[in-house]
Amino acid sequence: MFAPNSVKLAIAPIAWTNDDLPELGGHISFEQCIEDMATAGFTGSEIGNKYPRNPDILKPALEQRGLQISSAWFSTFFSEEGRSGETVDKYVEHMNFLKAMGARVVNVCECGHCVQMGSGHVFDRPEYSDEQWQQVAQGLNLIGEIALENDMINAYHYHMGTMVQNLEETDRLMELTDPGLVHLLVDTGHAHYAGDDPLSIVQKYGPRIRNVHLKDIRQEILDMVHSGKMSFLDSVKAGVFTVPGDGCIDFSPIFKALAEKGYQGWFVVEAEQDPDKANPLEYAKIARNFIRENTGI
Repeated sequence: MFAPNSVKLAIAPIAWTNDDLPELGGHISFEQCIEDMATAGFTGSEIGNKYPRNPDILKPALEQRGLQISSAWFSTFFSEEGRSGETVDKYVEHMNFLKAMGARVVNVCECGHCVQMGSGHVFDRPEYSDEQWQQVAQGLNLIGEIALENDMINAYHYHMGTMVQNLEETDRLMELTDPGLVHLLVDTGHAHYAGDDPLSIVQKYGPRIRNVHLKDIRQEILDMVHSGKMSFLDSVKAGVFTVPGDGCIDFSPIFKALAEKGYQGWFVVEAEQDPDKANPLEYAKIARNFIRENTGI
């Protein structure tokens, strides 16, 4: 289906230790996390909150287990007045760290005025003005130029509770930004959560897609999220996300479309759950087997 060696498999540590909810997996060590990843058959990892930020420490720990860093999240705040300079400075620091680790992709997401971490319903977001959209587009193009100069890639991650959550907003951002500077991360779970079809996003943006998060949804939990107007973090604790093959999303046409579009890069399994309810190693193995059975990778 995919060209040989064109796609590599990573998994996010958020299933072991949650960045947004430190109480989930707070007892799980960095070493256990990466040991489990390797045991489950993955060769890549994203960055977690327990990962050493010193490449001289982190790189050997990963290499001992046959792992490398695939990508990592970065929050931008271009929509908030006066924060562009700070955002760019922090971006350069973060990008240089990833570059030192041998990674090429930065997962960028505009988090100005977002409600992702709040207690309200994830769909009750502020409205952003045309001027704010222009500020964000200009900022993303700027750090896109910095990435290009450093042989790095910025893949925009639409995300629940943030400025760009659904397909309509993704379309607007893609139209406002330079396709050579601002690429796209497809997250199957967040697309479905927002009420969109991840397959249609792949079909629409194929060549612009430079990273893929494989995340499934438990539809019965999502229905509860909507009916109960739950916050994003409460939905995570309730178990709305799971690994591919364990939820309601049909991944076969998504894999096929990505292959047809010539996707090259990482598949990152990212399914934040409570590790006391969903054993991370067990679910990592489920995901690994599912990808093998459905892609041959």
